[in-house]
Amino acid sequence: MALLEIENLTVEFPSAMGAGRAVDRISLAVAEAEVVGIVGETGAGKSLAMLAVMGLVPYPGRVTADRLAFANRDLLSLTARERRALAGKSMAMIFQDPMASLNPCFTVGFQLIESLRVHERMSRAAAQRRAIELLEQVGIPAAESRLRAFPHQLSGGMNQRVMIAMAIACRPRLLIADEPTTALDVTVQAQILDLLRALQREHGMALVLVTHNMGILADTAHRVVVMYAGQIVEAREAAGLFRAPQHPYTAALLAARPEHSEERRLATIRGAMPGLNDRPAGCRFSARCGYATARSRTVEPDIRPWTDGEVRCHYPLGDAGRDRRIAADGPLGAKP
Repeated sequence: MALLEIENLTVEFPSAMGAGRAVDRISLAVAEAEVVGIVGETGAGKSLAMLAVMGLVPYPGRVTADRLAFANRDLLSLTARERRALAGKSMAMIFQDPMASLNPCFTVGFQLIESLRVHERMSRAAAQRRAIELLEQVGIPAAESRLRAFPHQLSGGMNQRVMIAMAIACRPRLLIADEPTTALDVTVQAQILDLLRALQREHGMALVLVTHNMGILADTAHRVVVMYAGQIVEAREAAGLFRAPQHPYTAALLAARPEHSEERRLATIRGAMPGLNDRPAGCRFSARCGYATARSRTVEPDIRPWTDGEVRCHYPLGDAGRDRRIAADGPLGAKP
C-alpha cells in the first residue's frame, strides 16, 4: 500500500464567475522511500496540491477528494488537532521562501527547539542538544552559536538549511519540498539538492520535490508528474519520461532546458497558461500546442495508461497512429 494516496483531489476557490478549480481531479500515489518530482509552470497547481495534503489551503479554498490518505489514515476526516499532530511530525513540508517561513522575531534555535518540544515532548535541554545535532547534520558550521542567530542574520542558503533541519527534526516518513532552491544562487541550489538527496537516503523517507525546473529532477526523482493548468498531463518513470516524453507540454519543458540549447537560442513555449476562469473546453494546452486539432479545442482528453505511467493527450508523441489521427481531425497549426 502506498504511503500517500491521492484520488481525484480538487481545490476550488469561489469567484464572481463561479468556483474556479485550481487543482482539478488529480490522482497520485507515493510509496515509502520513493522520490517523486512534480513539475510545471507557475500556476499549474503543483504547490497548492501539496498544501492540500498538508491541510494548509488558505480560506476560502475548498478541498475535496475521493481519497486523501497518509499511512492509511483519511486526512479529510481528521480533526484540526489530529492534523496538527501529524503535520510537522510524520509529514513535513519545506516552503519556497525560508525568510517568509521563519519568524523574524525569534532565534532559529528557539523555533527549532519549540518544534521538538511540541512534537517529541522533549525537555528543553534534550531539545537543545537535538537542535545542535540537526544543524550539524544539515551542514551549518558552529551550530551551537547559530542557535542564537535571528533569521535576518543568516544567508538565504543557511535559512533554507534551518528549514530543512526543522522539517526532518521528527524523522518524518514523508517530506514535501516546495521549490526549495528558488531563491538561492546556483552553487547553493546544488548544495541544498545534494543535502535533500542524502537525507532522503539516510532516513529512508518519501520525498516529493515540487519544482518548475525539469533539470533538477533528472538525477533525483524516481517518478515525474507533470502538471498543467490544474491537471496532471503526464506521470511516468523518470528515465522513460526524460528519454521519450509523451505529452507535447512535457517535450516543450525538456526542450527549454538551458543545457539543451547549445549554441542555439533558448527554446520557449509560446503563449501563457490559461487562468483559473478562462480554461478552454478541450485540452488545456491546445492554444499553445503545435499539434492541436479541432477535437483538441473541444474535447477534453482523458488521462490514460502508458507503458510506464499515464498521459493526458489525444495524440501522445509515441502513439503509432497519431499522425493519421491528427490529419483526420484537422490540424490547426504547424508543428513546433
